Amino acid sequence: MTQNKQFLYPQKWLSKASTGDRVASELRMQIIAGLIESGAILSENKLAADFNVSRSPIREALKILSAENLIRLERMGAVVIGLTEKDIEEIYDVRLLIESFVFERLTKIDTTHLVMELSKILEMMKIAIKYKDADEFSLQDVLFHETIIRSINHSYIRMIWDNTKPVMEAFILLSMRARIEEKYDDFNRILENHELYIEAIKTKNRELMIKSLHQNFDDVQGKVDDLWISQQTLSKGVEKSD
Repeated sequence: MTQNKQFLYPQKWLSKASTGDRVASELRMQIIAGLIESGAILSENKLAADFNVSRSPIREALKILSAENLIRLERMGAVVIGLTEKDIEEIYDVRLLIESFVFERLTKIDTTHLVMELSKILEMMKIAIKYKDADEFSLQDVLFHETIIRSINHSYIRMIWDNTKPVMEAFILLSMRARIEEKYDDFNRILENHELYIEAIKTKNRELMIKSLHQNFDDVQGKVDDLWISQQTLSKGVEKSD
């Protein structure tokens, strides 16, 4: 793939990814950001030219996005389905179900090592905020929750998480980029929410766990409108730059 200054997905996150995964990651971001609108036709030939790759990785990328229900495959291309507010709410519903289940399992095991790992990640999140690095913060935020989920070593829970993660990661990345520009002070509260997560896990306090889950997920779902505003701003910005 050629280097493109308008790539939305952080290229440094893709050092070990296949070309198909790299294309899928960028197309996913553009679809969720609203730069590629619902109903748009994606041509294999045009995409191959745009990304300067053969059609084989393009087909691989389209299969990935089809499995995520972001596009509908057609002959020699695809139609964009996109992501609605309802889709985002349902993704976070799945996260809430997963993390609620994981929390219950954590009450029965030694969480000393997990608490140490989460504390390290939280420090990285704080550093990212200090330097206003939304991409790094998003990376560490996703890692924080993934570390919790993987800690119980439940293969089917991990499978559900892995299937949901790409779309969720793209949404979080776009949301955090907008928030760090428009609502920077809000990150103090986000960090406090994550500190509450750690304390709930450390003490195995169910009431604290429920509080931490509600503070995180009620807040996230309440911020869905922010993404649509940021999408419109991003789309207008690209139009002006063109």
